Amino acid sequence: MSFALGLKPWMTKPATKAVLEALIAKGGPDCVRFVGGCVRNAILNRKIDDIDLATTLTPPQVVQALEAASLKAIPTGIEHGTVTALSDGQTFEITTLRKDVQTDGRHAVVVFTDDWAKDAARRDFTMNALYADASGAVFDPSGTGVEDARTGRLVFVGDPKTRIAEDYLRILRYFRFLAWYAKGEPDQDALGACEAGRAQLADCSAERVAKEMLKLLAADDPRPALRLMALTGVLAQVLPQAEGLAVLDRLVAIEDEQLFENEPLLRLAALLPADPATGEAMGRALRLSNAERERLAQALGTDPRLVSWMSPKAARQVVYRLGNPVFRDRVKLHWARSLRPATTPQWRGLLALGESWRAPVMPISGKDVVGSGVPAGPLVGEVLREVEDWWVDSDFIDDKLSLVERLKSVAQGLAF
Repeated sequence: MSFALGLKPWMTKPATKAVLEALIAKGGPDCVRFVGGCVRNAILNRKIDDIDLATTLTPPQVVQALEAASLKAIPTGIEHGTVTALSDGQTFEITTLRKDVQTDGRHAVVVFTDDWAKDAARRDFTMNALYADASGAVFDPSGTGVEDARTGRLVFVGDPKTRIAEDYLRILRYFRFLAWYAKGEPDQDALGACEAGRAQLADCSAERVAKEMLKLLAADDPRPALRLMALTGVLAQVLPQAEGLAVLDRLVAIEDEQLFENEPLLRLAALLPADPATGEAMGRALRLSNAERERLAQALGTDPRLVSWMSPKAARQVVYRLGNPVFRDRVKLHWARSLRPATTPQWRGLLALGESWRAPVMPISGKDVVGSGVPAGPLVGEVLREVEDWWVDSDFIDDKLSLVERLKSVAQGLAF
């Protein structure tokens, strides 16, 4: 079917036009097309995150064309035909048309081609094997890509088992695209191929697995896709520690009801047991960043105990000990684990406190402890902690004199 996007604002921006004109000057008007996600999302009137281009020019020719136009060329994946252009602060990934000559499920040996149909044949899904020229005319080599995108039908290009055997990470991409774009019943051949190839996911890099999982979890509602992942055994393959979907199910429902922004890492935590060690192990297995791993582990902590009916004073004490971000994460997860809808106002109140209240700084320091007669050394920290415990238990009394008196009392009870 023929389809025309027309000229979209992202296609006519000066940064985009500069890249197109540089390539066209080298290879002519038919040498370059927009490809993949930007075309698909434009058809669906969705946000365009990245602009990718496909070209018949070879990588060295792409570099020459960009440099001739005074644009920066970055050889991000030049052995596989990819050059990144930097234009007016924006990046554009430019990939030479290619076809696979050898694959092992993780890496591919490719040769370059000038055949658009052969390039389309190596792509994953029909809705991604779409091209558009500078005028907005869409090219659909599979013949069904436009209609599949518009109807939410997610199917592989050609035989699903063949596409998956070329790159087993496509199993996770399949479920990610189900979560983001699919409608209606899933393609049974695709599901069967994902189930059959799931064990090979163990050979995929942990970083790529984590990236796909977090993108999947960022969908408005990832639950239907995750249920299919569980049904086919894929979820157990990539997240063996996952307890089930019940907590995540309630977390997503809470996000929808309360208009909370979804947070993929917290959704990942909702799939795991309430155990920091498990969160730490999962973070390491997925090669998450230090900050992500720490957040995952802390969100799954259970000490100090959180309950919906805790008093504002008790809640402030927990916020002080944990910090606002960890407190908010734990409230949301405890809320999602709660089976009593009547507690919703209480959890909402705790969350509001965790977002608005900021812990004060204790008005005395180690210098004050030494000034009270305690000799410098480990005993200073011990005294300071005891006074701090009293201050926290007193609901952060804003009276330095009272703290000094408490400090004197503690110091006088010590034998130096």
